[in-house]
Amino acid sequence: MSDRIHATYRVWGDDIAGVAEAIRVEQTIEFPFDLAEKWIQDEVVGWIESITPSPEGYSDVHISYDTRTVGGELTQLLNVLWGNTSMLPGVRLIDVVLPDSLLASFKGPRFGIEGMRNMLNAPERGLVGTALKPMGSSPKQLAEMAYTIASAGFDTIKDDHSLANQPWAKWHERVDAIATAVREANEKHGTRCLYAPSLHLPADEIQDAAKEAKRLGAGSVLILPGICGFDALRMVAEDDDFALPVMGHPSLLGSFVTPNQHGLAHHVVFGILMRIAGADISIFPNFGGRFSFTPDECMDITKTARAPMGQMKPVWVSPAGGMTLERIDEMLDFYGNDTAALVGGALHRGDLAENSKNMVEIIHRHVGG
Repeated sequence: MSDRIHATYRVWGDDIAGVAEAIRVEQTIEFPFDLAEKWIQDEVVGWIESITPSPEGYSDVHISYDTRTVGGELTQLLNVLWGNTSMLPGVRLIDVVLPDSLLASFKGPRFGIEGMRNMLNAPERGLVGTALKPMGSSPKQLAEMAYTIASAGFDTIKDDHSLANQPWAKWHERVDAIATAVREANEKHGTRCLYAPSLHLPADEIQDAAKEAKRLGAGSVLILPGICGFDALRMVAEDDDFALPVMGHPSLLGSFVTPNQHGLAHHVVFGILMRIAGADISIFPNFGGRFSFTPDECMDITKTARAPMGQMKPVWVSPAGGMTLERIDEMLDFYGNDTAALVGGALHRGDLAENSKNMVEIIHRHVGG
C-alpha cells in the first residue's frame, strides 16, 4: 500500500469532507494549512486517500501519513493516529495499516506464540492460566494459592491487575513469596509455570521493578498500558536485561473502545497496539462474560494478533472476564489453540486443587479440537 501509514476513520455527521480535512491537518501540523510552506502542505500534512459513504449514515475516511511524522517512536505514532482527533465527537479510528519500514522501528513481542510454546513445552495446546485474587489477601495466602495452582500444571499465574502495593500485600513481599512458591511447585512436580507479578506501580518504578521481579524468580510480568502507557510496556518488553514474556492487561482501555461512535476499534487497541508495544499475551474481555465485547469484536482482535505484520511475532490472545471451566471448550473452539485461557475467581468456587487439575485436563485434551 506504499510506504505510508494508513488510517481509516469512521465519521458521523453532515460535513464529512470538512472533518476529513480537519483530521489530516490536526493530526500533523495543527497549524493553518494555508500558512504552511508548500513542502509541508505536500509532505507533512496527511493525505485524504478516499471518502466512502455508507447507507448507515457514516462515511469511512481513509487518510495516509508520511512515516517521518512519527519519527520511529510509539508515543508519536499514537499521537499521529489519534492525538487531538480523540477530542472530536463522532469520529472512530477503525483500522490502521503500518508499512514494514515503520514496523522495523519496533521490536514487538520478544517471544510471541512460538517462543512461549517452546518455553512451556506446549507444542500444540492452548495455555492454562489464572489470576491471583482477591485484593486483601496476604502474601502467604496468595503464595499458598499459587503453589496449589502451579502444582496442577498451570502455564501462567498472574497477579490480579488490582494488586499493586497495598499495605496487606506489599509488592516486594508478595512477589517474593509467590515466586518462591511457584518455583518450589515447579521443582517438585516437574512443571514450568510462569508467575507474572503486576507492574502496576508508579511510572518511575516500573523498569526497575521488572528486573527485581526477575531476580526474585518471576517468569513473566503483567503491565496495564491503559494506565502506565503503551510505551511503558514497550520499554519493559524491549529491555534485554529483562527478557521475559510480558502480558498486557485491558484495565482502563475499555474507554478507548466501547463508545460506538467514538474511540478506537477493538482490534486496533488489543491486536495492533498491544503487539507493537511488545505484549506476548494480549488479555481482553471475552464475549458472554461480565463485559460487552461481541464475538465479532473478539474475533477481529484475534485475527489481528496473529496476522502477518512486518517482522512482528504473532501473539497469544487471552479472552477473560468472568470465565468458567464450563466455557473453556467453547473458547478454544472459537479462538483456536493459540489461546491463553484465563479463569480467575471461578477457579476458587469449590476445591481449588481439584478445579485447577480439571482445567489443566480440559485444555490438554483439547489439542486438535
